[in-house]
Amino acid sequence: MKRLRLTVQLLFTIVTNGYLYGFFSGKIYRGVLKYACVPGLNCYSCPGAAASCPIGALQALLNQRGFQIPFAALGVFFLFGSLLGRFVCGWLCPFGLVQDLLYKIPVFKKKKRLPCHHIAKYGKYVVLILLVCVGSMFLWGGFAKVPTFCKYLCPSGTLLGAIPLLSANEALRGQAGGLFLWKLGILLTIVLLSIKVFRPFCQYLCPLGAIYGWFNRFSLVQIHWEEERCISCMACERACPAALSRQEISRSPECIRCGKCVDACPEKCLHFSGKRM
Repeated sequence: MKRLRLTVQLLFTIVTNGYLYGFFSGKIYRGVLKYACVPGLNCYSCPGAAASCPIGALQALLNQRGFQIPFAALGVFFLFGSLLGRFVCGWLCPFGLVQDLLYKIPVFKKKKRLPCHHIAKYGKYVVLILLVCVGSMFLWGGFAKVPTFCKYLCPSGTLLGAIPLLSANEALRGQAGGLFLWKLGILLTIVLLSIKVFRPFCQYLCPLGAIYGWFNRFSLVQIHWEEERCISCMACERACPAALSRQEISRSPECIRCGKCVDACPEKCLHFSGKRM
């Protein structure tokens, strides 16, 4: 399962960011595929991105003058959420892959959570409401509304979008100012935290994870626990990078369905299932 997940993560990242000409030219792909959204964070401004980010698309629709219900973005969330839930986070998100690789670096004593996890885990809902929704609808920059999450917080956009663009485009480098330094500081903080704490951005700040977490209880893809076969060895709980109990696995909004509990169970009483059982 571990190798399979890493392979899927790498392949999905390569496929969804495979516009190689963009990396060499320092230009963003603007073809017809950009009207579609991939399920995970995938910055529109990444020079290799072939499609759009659903959070970016939601903000773009909320940025329009006059209130309009963003049916297109909501449809994307409902489609992927009802099918996969936070499986998207565990298997299909490029920035999730980045954090996973950083966590493997053998430096520092590893932690699954921050000490204030019980409070900090709600940070992603605050980001979703204040930065993605309220900020995009009501904060203004000049004569246009501002995609506040993308502009002021998103570390994925800095890593996969801003840095490659600035590296390849000299004209853009001359325009980089205080905002870029702010975003770079956020990225460096997340990078350093990711070496010590499991997926800090996913656990505490990602609005996409907040949305998909709502679907975890009833999405098609689940991890089923056969309680009658369980010997209470707690191997699954020790393996879970999110420190979830057996009862919380799959159903909790924090479960990213990474499958580590499935691999760890000696009795094979945990397994992926296509329906609730």
